[in-house]
Amino acid sequence: MEYKDLLKKRRAIRDFEDRQVPTDIIKEIIRETTLAPTASNGQPCRFIIIHDRFLMKRLSDESKKNLLAEVDRNPNSRLMMYRDILQAETFNVYYNAPCLVLLVGSKTVLSLDVDLGLTAAYFMFSATERGLGSCWINLGAFIRDQKLLSEIGMPEDSRIVAPIILGYPKAIPEASERHDPEILKVIQTAS
Repeated sequence: MEYKDLLKKRRAIRDFEDRQVPTDIIKEIIRETTLAPTASNGQPCRFIIIHDRFLMKRLSDESKKNLLAEVDRNPNSRLMMYRDILQAETFNVYYNAPCLVLLVGSKTVLSLDVDLGLTAAYFMFSATERGLGSCWINLGAFIRDQKLLSEIGMPEDSRIVAPIILGYPKAIPEASERHDPEILKVIQTAS
């Protein structure tokens, strides 16, 4: 796939065919993501692959519970715009996807969000190149129950940065209209 096509086809996908993504393909994608740049080449990203929709629903419910508690504590939170959907019993933050891949890393890594953000981008581009759809589901990162975290193999010193759903897309939407980039200033040496 040409690079420009890859950029156009990497869309946020939330509606998938009802079929699993083979684990060996996910492992190939993960191997490619290790090429992502990280601060001092620290490569702090670790991966948890979940193919169990029942477990994903439990994780979704836990995340929803914690997000709603935050809205209750802080009614001015940006999360308020999600309150109604988070209260809906049938809403699954992972959109009932066939697979969830959690990108996690040590809480002690100062550059963790940037490192894993770049890794997540590589992950999603690699998935797109294989005809898979993905979406970073930030609402799915709010899992606090230690028993549940232990069940999924989360190291105690780590946190979830990028929960990414993965599957075969039912459709790939066109890219939405983009505005021209805003270049604030171009600075050059005088000639």
